[in-house]
Amino acid sequence: MPEKKEPQPIQQQINIELGEKEAEGIYSNLVILSHSPAEFVFDFTRILPGLPKGRVLARIIMTPQHAKLFMRALIENIQNYENQYGEINIDRGDKIFPGMGNIPKIN
Repeated sequence: MPEKKEPQPIQQQINIELGEKEAEGIYSNLVILSHSPAEFVFDFTRILPGLPKGRVLARIIMTPQHAKLFMRALIENIQNYENQYGEINIDRGDKIFPGMGNIPKIN
């Protein structure tokens, strides 16, 4: 009896447009994360030396499933970066963000 083959999923091409303003990008050196049962909220901000406060520059809201896929993609890209350029060193004695000392190492 011939073996049944699973139907292959149809690949769909997605075109992504990048506007001129968005192509400039926004520099962020701090992300504040919060979540509910239905969503993850990423508030991208920038803290500058000598200024007492920052401002949210962009807010991205994702479902928990998309947040986990984003995490996996970020881990994969960091690993690719480190394979090409070397390990990214994080100063674990950071005086601005003392809680950063318990960042897990990505293997």
